[in-house]
Amino acid sequence: MRYWWVNQNQTYRHEVPGGYLWSPKRKANQAQNPFYDFMREVTPGDVIFSFSNTNIRAIGIAASHAYEAPKPLEFGQAGAYWNNIGWRIDVKFHELRRTTRPADHMNVLAPLLPTKYAPLRPNGAGLQSVYLTRLPETFAAALIDLLGAEAHSLVKGYYLAEEQPTYTASGVGLVQWEEYELNQVQADATLMETEKQAIVLARRGQGLFKKRVMTLEHGCRITGVDREEHLRASHCKPWRDATNEERLDGENGLLLTPSMDHLFDRGFIGFDDNGQTIVSPVAHQESLARMGLDPQHPPNVGSFSTGQRKYLAFHRENVLLMSRFLEHL
Repeated sequence: MRYWWVNQNQTYRHEVPGGYLWSPKRKANQAQNPFYDFMREVTPGDVIFSFSNTNIRAIGIAASHAYEAPKPLEFGQAGAYWNNIGWRIDVKFHELRRTTRPADHMNVLAPLLPTKYAPLRPNGAGLQSVYLTRLPETFAAALIDLLGAEAHSLVKGYYLAEEQPTYTASGVGLVQWEEYELNQVQADATLMETEKQAIVLARRGQGLFKKRVMTLEHGCRITGVDREEHLRASHCKPWRDATNEERLDGENGLLLTPSMDHLFDRGFIGFDDNGQTIVSPVAHQESLARMGLDPQHPPNVGSFSTGQRKYLAFHRENVLLMSRFLEHL
Protein backbone atom coordinates (compact mmCIF):
# COMPACT_ATOMS: atom_id res chain seq x y z
CA MET A 1 0.00 0.00 0.00
CA ARG A 2 1.28 3.44 -0.95
CA TYR A 3 -0.12 6.91 -0.31
CA TRP A 4 -0.95 9.65 -2.80
CA TRP A 5 -2.16 13.25 -2.73
CA VAL A 6 -4.44 14.50 -5.49
CA ASN A 7 -5.23 18.17 -6.01
CA GLN A 8 -8.85 18.33 -7.18
CA ASN A 9 -9.69 22.00 -6.92
CA GLN A 10 -11.08 22.00 -10.46
CA THR A 11 -12.29 18.41 -10.74
CA TYR A 12 -13.50 17.30 -7.29
CA ARG A 13 -17.19 17.57 -8.19
CA HIS A 14 -16.68 15.22 -11.13
CA GLU A 15 -13.98 12.79 -10.02
CA VAL A 16 -15.08 11.97 -6.47
CA PRO A 17 -18.78 11.23 -7.24
CA GLY A 18 -17.71 9.57 -10.51
CA GLY A 19 -15.15 7.33 -8.81
CA TYR A 20 -12.04 8.07 -10.86
CA LEU A 21 -8.95 10.19 -11.41
CA TRP A 22 -8.09 11.54 -14.86
CA SER A 23 -5.09 13.48 -16.09
CA PRO A 24 -3.62 14.42 -19.46
CA LYS A 25 -0.52 12.51 -20.52
CA ARG A 26 1.51 15.66 -21.15
CA LYS A 27 1.47 19.41 -20.67
CA ALA A 28 -0.09 21.58 -23.37
CA ASN A 29 3.37 22.05 -24.92
CA GLN A 30 3.82 18.24 -25.00
CA ALA A 31 6.50 18.30 -22.28
CA GLN A 32 6.43 15.58 -19.67
CA ASN A 33 4.86 16.33 -16.30
CA PRO A 34 5.83 14.19 -13.29
CA PHE A 35 2.44 14.80 -11.69
CA TYR A 36 0.76 13.18 -14.69
CA ASP A 37 3.36 10.42 -14.98
CA PHE A 38 2.69 9.46 -11.35
CA MET A 39 -0.67 8.12 -12.57
CA ARG A 40 1.26 5.21 -14.11
CA GLU A 41 2.63 4.18 -10.70
CA VAL A 42 -0.65 3.82 -8.77
CA THR A 43 -1.66 0.24 -7.94
CA PRO A 44 -4.96 -1.20 -6.68
CA GLY A 45 -5.19 -0.79 -2.90
CA ASP A 46 -3.20 2.45 -2.74
CA VAL A 47 -4.66 5.24 -0.57
CA ILE A 48 -5.45 8.60 -2.18
CA PHE A 49 -6.08 11.79 -0.18
CA SER A 50 -8.32 14.25 -2.03
CA PHE A 51 -7.36 17.91 -1.52
CA SER A 52 -9.87 20.56 -2.61
CA ASN A 53 -10.53 24.14 -1.52
CA THR A 54 -7.67 23.99 1.03
CA ASN A 55 -9.10 20.89 2.78
CA ILE A 56 -8.66 17.14 2.67
CA ARG A 57 -12.26 16.28 1.82
CA ALA A 58 -12.22 12.62 0.81
CA ILE A 59 -10.12 9.46 0.94
CA GLY A 60 -10.06 7.02 -1.96
CA ILE A 61 -8.79 3.50 -2.49
CA ALA A 62 -7.42 2.83 -5.98
CA ALA A 63 -9.44 0.11 -7.71
CA SER A 64 -7.37 -0.16 -10.91
CA HIS A 65 -4.06 0.64 -12.48
CA ALA A 66 -3.90 3.58 -14.87
CA TYR A 67 -5.29 2.99 -18.34
CA GLU A 68 -5.70 5.12 -21.43
CA ALA A 69 -9.03 6.95 -21.61
CA PRO A 70 -10.47 10.09 -23.22
CA LYS A 71 -11.01 13.25 -21.24
CA PRO A 72 -14.29 12.82 -19.31
CA LEU A 73 -17.21 14.48 -21.03
CA GLU A 74 -18.29 16.17 -17.80
CA PHE A 75 -15.03 18.16 -17.73
CA GLY A 76 -16.42 20.29 -20.55
CA GLN A 77 -14.85 21.16 -23.91
CA ALA A 78 -16.83 18.29 -25.42
CA GLY A 79 -15.40 18.99 -28.85
CA ALA A 80 -11.99 17.74 -27.69
CA TYR A 81 -13.38 14.78 -25.76
CA TRP A 82 -12.53 11.86 -28.06
CA ASN A 83 -9.24 13.34 -29.24
CA ASN A 84 -7.86 14.23 -25.82
CA ILE A 85 -6.45 10.96 -24.46
CA GLY A 86 -5.03 10.76 -20.95
CA TRP A 87 -4.64 8.44 -17.95
CA ARG A 88 -7.60 7.26 -15.89
CA ILE A 89 -7.67 5.34 -12.59
CA ASP A 90 -10.83 3.87 -11.04
CA VAL A 91 -11.10 4.88 -7.37
CA LYS A 92 -13.49 4.06 -4.52
CA PHE A 93 -13.88 7.45 -2.83
CA HIS A 94 -15.36 8.15 0.62
CA GLU A 95 -16.22 11.75 1.45
CA LEU A 96 -15.20 12.63 4.98
CA ARG A 97 -17.67 13.89 7.56
CA ARG A 98 -14.84 15.84 9.18
CA THR A 99 -12.50 17.61 6.78
CA THR A 100 -9.06 18.92 7.74
CA ARG A 101 -7.17 22.00 6.53
CA PRO A 102 -3.49 21.01 6.30
CA ALA A 103 -2.37 24.66 6.46
CA ASP A 104 -3.57 24.75 10.08
CA HIS A 105 -1.22 21.92 11.03
CA MET A 106 2.06 22.74 9.29
CA ASN A 107 3.95 22.58 12.58
CA VAL A 108 3.33 18.83 12.33
CA LEU A 109 3.32 18.34 8.56
CA ALA A 110 6.05 20.68 7.30
CA PRO A 111 9.00 18.63 8.68
CA LEU A 112 7.56 15.54 6.98
CA LEU A 113 7.16 17.02 3.48
CA PRO A 114 9.20 15.28 0.78
CA THR A 115 12.10 17.31 -0.57
CA LYS A 116 10.92 16.73 -4.15
CA TYR A 117 7.40 16.81 -5.62
CA ALA A 118 5.82 18.00 -2.35
CA PRO A 119 2.06 18.74 -2.48
CA LEU A 120 2.34 21.85 -0.29
CA ARG A 121 4.75 24.65 0.47
CA PRO A 122 6.20 24.63 4.02
CA ASN A 123 3.78 27.45 4.93
CA GLY A 124 0.80 25.27 3.94
CA ALA A 125 0.00 26.98 0.64
CA GLY A 126 -1.17 24.63 -2.07
CA LEU A 127 0.70 24.16 -5.34
CA GLN A 128 -1.47 24.58 -8.42
CA SER A 129 1.07 22.75 -10.58
CA VAL A 130 0.54 19.53 -8.62
CA TYR A 131 -2.11 17.06 -9.71
CA LEU A 132 -1.00 13.72 -8.24
CA THR A 133 2.06 13.09 -6.08
CA ARG A 134 3.28 10.32 -3.81
CA LEU A 135 3.46 10.88 -0.05
CA PRO A 136 6.06 9.52 2.37
CA GLU A 137 4.54 7.07 4.85
CA THR A 138 5.45 9.37 7.75
CA PHE A 139 3.55 12.27 6.17
CA ALA A 140 0.56 10.05 5.37
CA ALA A 141 0.49 8.67 8.94
CA ALA A 142 0.49 12.19 10.39
CA LEU A 143 -2.26 13.24 8.00
CA ILE A 144 -4.40 10.23 8.98
CA ASP A 145 -3.92 11.11 12.67
CA LEU A 146 -5.09 14.67 11.98
CA LEU A 147 -8.16 13.40 10.10
CA GLY A 148 -9.08 11.19 13.03
CA ALA A 149 -10.98 7.95 13.60
CA GLU A 150 -12.88 8.00 10.31
CA ALA A 151 -9.65 8.09 8.30
CA HIS A 152 -8.05 5.40 10.45
CA SER A 153 -11.09 3.20 9.92
CA LEU A 154 -11.07 3.69 6.17
CA VAL A 155 -7.37 2.96 5.71
CA LYS A 156 -6.94 0.22 8.30
CA GLY A 157 -10.29 -1.36 7.48
CA TYR A 158 -9.25 -1.82 3.89
CA TYR A 159 -5.88 -3.22 4.92
CA LEU A 160 -7.34 -5.69 7.43
CA ALA A 161 -9.89 -6.88 4.88
CA GLU A 162 -6.91 -7.96 2.77
CA GLU A 163 -8.72 -7.11 -0.42
CA GLN A 164 -6.81 -8.36 -3.44
CA PRO A 165 -6.00 -6.00 -6.30
CA THR A 166 -8.27 -6.43 -9.29
CA TYR A 167 -6.71 -6.75 -12.72
CA THR A 168 -9.64 -5.87 -14.92
CA ALA A 169 -9.41 -6.31 -18.67
CA SER A 170 -10.77 -2.83 -19.24
CA GLY A 171 -11.95 0.21 -17.32
CA VAL A 172 -15.10 2.23 -17.80
CA GLY A 173 -13.39 4.95 -19.84
CA LEU A 174 -11.62 2.38 -22.02
CA VAL A 175 -14.86 0.61 -22.89
CA GLN A 176 -16.56 3.89 -23.81
CA TRP A 177 -13.65 4.90 -26.02
CA GLU A 178 -13.48 1.62 -27.91
CA GLU A 179 -17.25 1.60 -28.42
CA TYR A 180 -17.02 5.11 -29.85
CA GLU A 181 -14.24 4.03 -32.23
CA LEU A 182 -16.27 1.00 -33.34
CA ASN A 183 -19.26 3.21 -34.07
CA GLN A 184 -17.05 5.53 -36.10
CA VAL A 185 -15.88 2.62 -38.24
CA GLN A 186 -19.41 1.33 -38.76
CA ALA A 187 -20.66 4.78 -39.75
CA ASP A 188 -17.80 5.55 -42.17
CA ALA A 189 -19.39 5.69 -45.63
CA THR A 190 -15.99 5.72 -47.33
CA LEU A 191 -15.22 2.16 -46.21
CA MET A 192 -16.43 -0.93 -48.01
CA GLU A 193 -18.27 -3.48 -45.89
CA THR A 194 -15.39 -5.95 -46.15
CA GLU A 195 -12.97 -3.28 -44.89
CA LYS A 196 -15.25 -2.50 -41.95
CA GLN A 197 -15.40 -6.19 -41.00
CA ALA A 198 -11.62 -6.50 -41.21
CA ILE A 199 -11.09 -3.44 -39.00
CA VAL A 200 -13.64 -4.64 -36.44
CA LEU A 201 -12.09 -8.14 -36.32
CA ALA A 202 -8.64 -6.57 -35.91
CA ARG A 203 -9.81 -5.13 -32.58
CA ARG A 204 -9.77 -8.66 -31.17
CA GLY A 205 -6.61 -9.71 -32.94
CA GLN A 206 -8.34 -11.81 -35.58
CA GLY A 207 -9.13 -11.80 -39.30
CA LEU A 208 -7.01 -10.07 -41.92
CA PHE A 209 -4.83 -8.38 -39.30
CA LYS A 210 -3.88 -11.72 -37.76
CA LYS A 211 -3.07 -13.18 -41.19
CA ARG A 212 -0.74 -10.27 -41.89
CA VAL A 213 0.95 -10.57 -38.50
CA MET A 214 1.47 -14.29 -39.12
CA THR A 215 3.61 -13.51 -42.17
CA LEU A 216 6.10 -11.97 -39.72
CA GLU A 217 5.45 -13.88 -36.48
CA HIS A 218 5.30 -17.63 -35.93
CA GLY A 219 4.39 -18.05 -32.27
CA CYS A 220 3.98 -16.31 -28.93
CA ARG A 221 7.10 -14.29 -28.32
CA ILE A 222 7.08 -15.15 -24.60
CA THR A 223 5.56 -18.60 -24.11
CA GLY A 224 6.55 -20.19 -27.41
CA VAL A 225 2.99 -21.40 -28.13
CA ASP A 226 2.69 -21.77 -31.91
CA ARG A 227 -0.81 -23.17 -32.44
CA GLU A 228 -2.82 -20.55 -34.32
CA GLU A 229 -6.03 -21.23 -32.40
CA HIS A 230 -4.30 -20.37 -29.11
CA LEU A 231 -2.82 -17.09 -30.32
CA ARG A 232 -4.04 -13.55 -30.67
CA ALA A 233 -2.55 -10.87 -32.89
CA SER A 234 -1.85 -8.12 -30.39
CA HIS A 235 -1.50 -4.50 -31.54
CA CYS A 236 1.69 -2.70 -30.49
CA LYS A 237 0.02 0.64 -31.09
CA PRO A 238 -3.39 -0.20 -29.61
CA TRP A 239 -6.40 -0.50 -31.91
CA ARG A 240 -8.07 2.30 -29.99
CA ASP A 241 -5.14 4.69 -30.75
CA ALA A 242 -4.49 3.63 -34.32
CA THR A 243 -5.71 4.80 -37.72
CA ASN A 244 -7.61 2.27 -39.85
CA GLU A 245 -4.43 1.68 -41.88
CA GLU A 246 -2.40 1.04 -38.72
CA ARG A 247 -5.11 -1.27 -37.38
CA LEU A 248 -4.51 -3.62 -40.30
CA ASP A 249 -0.73 -3.18 -40.62
CA GLY A 250 0.96 -6.53 -39.89
CA GLU A 251 4.04 -4.75 -38.52
CA ASN A 252 1.81 -3.28 -35.83
CA GLY A 253 1.37 -6.72 -34.29
CA LEU A 254 2.85 -9.55 -32.27
CA LEU A 255 1.45 -13.04 -31.76
CA LEU A 256 0.72 -13.59 -28.07
CA THR A 257 -1.34 -15.96 -25.97
CA PRO A 258 -4.45 -14.31 -24.47
CA SER A 259 -2.81 -13.84 -21.05
CA MET A 260 0.29 -12.21 -22.56
CA ASP A 261 -1.96 -10.11 -24.83
CA HIS A 262 -3.76 -8.80 -21.72
CA LEU A 263 -0.48 -7.91 -20.01
CA PHE A 264 0.81 -6.18 -23.14
CA ASP A 265 -2.42 -4.32 -23.92
CA ARG A 266 -2.74 -2.93 -20.38
CA GLY A 267 0.91 -1.90 -20.10
CA PHE A 268 2.16 -4.47 -17.58
CA ILE A 269 4.82 -5.59 -20.05
CA GLY A 270 6.54 -4.10 -23.09
CA PHE A 271 9.61 -4.67 -25.25
CA ASP A 272 12.68 -2.61 -26.04
CA ASP A 273 14.13 -2.37 -29.55
CA ASN A 274 16.59 -5.20 -28.84
CA GLY A 275 13.84 -7.65 -27.89
CA GLN A 276 14.23 -7.48 -24.12
CA THR A 277 10.94 -7.90 -22.25
CA ILE A 278 10.22 -4.96 -19.95
CA VAL A 279 8.17 -5.78 -16.85
CA SER A 280 6.31 -2.85 -15.32
CA PRO A 281 7.23 -2.30 -11.67
CA VAL A 282 3.51 -2.01 -10.82
CA ALA A 283 2.67 -5.47 -12.22
CA HIS A 284 1.68 -8.18 -9.73
CA GLN A 285 4.68 -10.48 -9.94
CA GLU A 286 3.00 -13.63 -8.63
CA SER A 287 0.25 -13.28 -11.24
CA LEU A 288 2.83 -12.85 -14.01
CA ALA A 289 4.61 -16.03 -12.91
CA ARG A 290 1.35 -17.98 -12.93
CA MET A 291 0.66 -16.74 -16.45
CA GLY A 292 3.99 -18.06 -17.67
CA LEU A 293 6.30 -15.05 -17.40
CA ASP A 294 9.13 -15.06 -14.86
CA PRO A 295 9.28 -11.40 -13.74
CA GLN A 296 12.74 -11.89 -12.22
CA HIS A 297 14.21 -13.16 -15.48
CA PRO A 298 12.11 -11.67 -18.31
CA PRO A 299 13.14 -13.15 -21.66
CA ASN A 300 14.72 -11.59 -24.66
CA VAL A 301 12.21 -12.41 -27.39
CA GLY A 302 14.37 -11.73 -30.42
CA SER A 303 14.66 -9.03 -33.04
CA PHE A 304 11.91 -6.86 -34.52
CA SER A 305 11.42 -5.31 -37.93
CA THR A 306 11.86 -1.58 -38.43
CA GLY A 307 8.09 -1.12 -38.53
CA GLN A 308 7.57 -3.14 -35.38
CA ARG A 309 10.16 -1.06 -33.52
CA LYS A 310 8.30 2.12 -34.50
CA TYR A 311 5.04 0.79 -33.07
CA LEU A 312 6.74 -0.63 -29.96
CA ALA A 313 8.20 2.83 -29.24
CA PHE A 314 4.63 4.18 -29.18
CA HIS A 315 3.65 1.40 -26.76
CA ARG A 316 6.52 2.16 -24.37
CA GLU A 317 5.71 5.86 -24.37
CA ASN A 318 1.92 5.71 -24.21
CA VAL A 319 0.83 2.36 -22.73
CA LEU A 320 3.59 0.81 -20.60
CA LEU A 321 3.13 1.54 -16.89
CA MET A 322 6.51 2.73 -15.65
CA SER A 323 7.85 4.27 -12.43
CA ARG A 324 10.03 7.20 -13.43
CA PHE A 325 10.11 9.40 -10.35
CA LEU A 326 10.60 7.08 -7.36
CA GLU A 327 13.79 8.91 -6.40
CA HIS A 328 11.78 11.80 -4.94
CA LEU A 329 11.27 10.01 -1.60
